[in-house]
Amino acid sequence: MSMNFQQELQSERAKLIMRRWFFWQCGIGLGSIALSSLLSGKASALALNPLAVKNPHYSPRAKRVIFLFMGGAPSQLDMFDYKPMLAKYNGKSVPKEVVMGQKYAFIKPDAELYATEFKFARHGQCGAELSEALPYLAEVVDDISIIKSMNTSAFNHAPGQVMMQTGSSQFGRPSLGSWVIYGLGSETDNLPGFVVLNSAGGLSGGAALYGSGFLPTIYQGVPFRKSGDPVLFLSNPPGITDKMQRRTLDLIKDLNEQRLAAMGDPEIATRINSFEMAFRMQASAPELMDVSKESPETLALYGVEPGKPSFAMNCLLARRLVERGVRFVQLFHEGWDHHSEVMKGVKDQTKKTDQACAALIKDLKQRGLLEDTLVVWGGEFGRTPMVEANADFGRKLGRDHHPQAFAMWRAGGGIKPGVTIGQTDDFAFHIIKDRVHVHDLHATILHLLGFDHTKLTYRSQGRDFRLTDVEGELVDKILA
Repeated sequence: MSMNFQQELQSERAKLIMRRWFFWQCGIGLGSIALSSLLSGKASALALNPLAVKNPHYSPRAKRVIFLFMGGAPSQLDMFDYKPMLAKYNGKSVPKEVVMGQKYAFIKPDAELYATEFKFARHGQCGAELSEALPYLAEVVDDISIIKSMNTSAFNHAPGQVMMQTGSSQFGRPSLGSWVIYGLGSETDNLPGFVVLNSAGGLSGGAALYGSGFLPTIYQGVPFRKSGDPVLFLSNPPGITDKMQRRTLDLIKDLNEQRLAAMGDPEIATRINSFEMAFRMQASAPELMDVSKESPETLALYGVEPGKPSFAMNCLLARRLVERGVRFVQLFHEGWDHHSEVMKGVKDQTKKTDQACAALIKDLKQRGLLEDTLVVWGGEFGRTPMVEANADFGRKLGRDHHPQAFAMWRAGGGIKPGVTIGQTDDFAFHIIKDRVHVHDLHATILHLLGFDHTKLTYRSQGRDFRLTDVEGELVDKILA
């Protein structure tokens, strides 16, 4: 092999190596340069902190949300929607023209009608009609707006709860709280922007009710524990000082930021923020959970017993959380699935929740927070006007699932107070006026937060998704 040929071969190999090096190394390098340019200023803050405060589409009426979710489906017939006709036909089979072929899981289509055993009365200047099971809510009825014409597309608990929280009965979609944090960011650096408080057992819909779906996981809800540290592993193990921890976190943060600049993966930003948030929460979380500095009057207002987990405690913590800049607080209270002895069940649950719900409204209003805090109360669907009774299951005087019509209320944050909308037929079976679907509820919540629900989107799987899918209309009658 001649010297000239060897030199020519080496020269050609050098060119190939240089080209490979250019596309391998400089390709990433050029990408890094472009990313660095994009990450300048505001874009840089959003990349390194996806929870940075963002501007909505227009001026919002509400800045934050507290969702009081009553898992299991409360009976609207025994709290909000009184029907004298049911009392007249109590114990008689429901007319076939009313049922219209609807099938149920635990009762027959011709099951007997069951009138509420609760007494109803009108309250406040607005004259809203409530049952005796809600004596505390009756005190603040002029501050809330009641919708008696809610309906949903889901029939069973898990899909119904997922539908109410994500806008779809299928798993995998982002929750309402995640969409809110994605759109608005968080106003606090020391606590998660989306906090979950659970005062009951498990949830039929599971973690999907506060998950981020296909959104980056930075936007998912953070469940707080009922006692002790609100989040596990906040305290340092023995032998680890704050200084040692800070130096370790600084090194990890530096390495992760380098990786983020190279890859642009939003999950790396999630990891960075979760480490930093955990460090800051070591100081902020214990202070949040310590309600000993609350006045005796405030504790009595909610019915809180310090040191004892309860729905009342979670309502008080919700107020403390929004005071500290938390954007979305989700309270779950499972226990409303009354297939048997619905009257006893409603009494039991309202005893646990009614005082605290009303106290939350009063407390927020007194502190000037209700004006821009949206409070939402409700379950996944309603209960039937027909009785459920099954000796084999040990059930009597209960109610089955009823997605066609149920009730919810909301307050504050741009809601018109003292208003009741919606009407069902004489048997509370079908909606005959002001139908409000779950998609409409979500569209209205986003509207109050400053968003056009059709434009708050996220691209996934090749198309743009939104909370309301391809539906949703504003519920104008409850807007102030």
